[in-house]
Amino acid sequence: MQQPHLPAGRPATDGTAPVPGPAAPDPGSVPGTARILVVDDDATVAEIVAGYLGRAGYVVDRAADGPAALTRAAAHWPDLVVLDLMLPGMDGLEVCRRLRARAPVPVVMLTARGDEDDRVTGLEVGADDYVTKPFSPRELVLRVRSVLRRALPATATGPLAAAGVTVDPAARRATRNGTELALTLREFDLLAFFLRHPGRAYSREDLMREVWGWDFGDLSTVTVHIRRLRGKVEDDPARPRLIQTVWGVGYRFEPSGAEGEG
Repeated sequence: MQQPHLPAGRPATDGTAPVPGPAAPDPGSVPGTARILVVDDDATVAEIVAGYLGRAGYVVDRAADGPAALTRAAAHWPDLVVLDLMLPGMDGLEVCRRLRARAPVPVVMLTARGDEDDRVTGLEVGADDYVTKPFSPRELVLRVRSVLRRALPATATGPLAAAGVTVDPAARRATRNGTELALTLREFDLLAFFLRHPGRAYSREDLMREVWGWDFGDLSTVTVHIRRLRGKVEDDPARPRLIQTVWGVGYRFEPSGAEGEG
């Protein structure tokens, strides 16, 4: 049976809304019964996505706009948010910023725009993945499953440390010179991967496969995360010493911090 493809969304309108007061995260979410918040003003899209996620075993909440999404998240903190970029009143980028300012919830962004700048902007405000409309709901479920799997705390893995950077995979905490780093899910996984494999060069395809768990995808995703991670661990992100570019290959983590390619 051919999978339905969801339609493109509608343009967003400007607007602002206050962030709801903080509420404790819902303690009932566990692997296998993760809570997903679907935010899309197209009722048909939201219904189809919620249906597929529900049949995949997730608890699904829905919101039709940004303020409603923030209110719903405050009442029952989700394990992941499927968030449309183009929403009325408050666009998905602002919703993502406000959610991530409160807690590092994974976000899968939906966008009808083919412009790479929009996708990059979504990643830069903290989205962990994106899917461009029209898309297969089955593909979206696979992306959600992949992001949630990566979000689970690591087991039987000790802390990693190099060049003043420490990563504790079990606690999902990272520090630089004793100061805690505010990292997204993928930034954390990328940094942990580099610390596990110092001195070795990896292509963007390698990193997408090893860190994201995908054998396909837009490689600009890796580029954006490298740039964001450098901004948080390098003294001078414009002249990186830890996460170095290996021209014609990809990237290498150099724990000595020796001068290398930018």
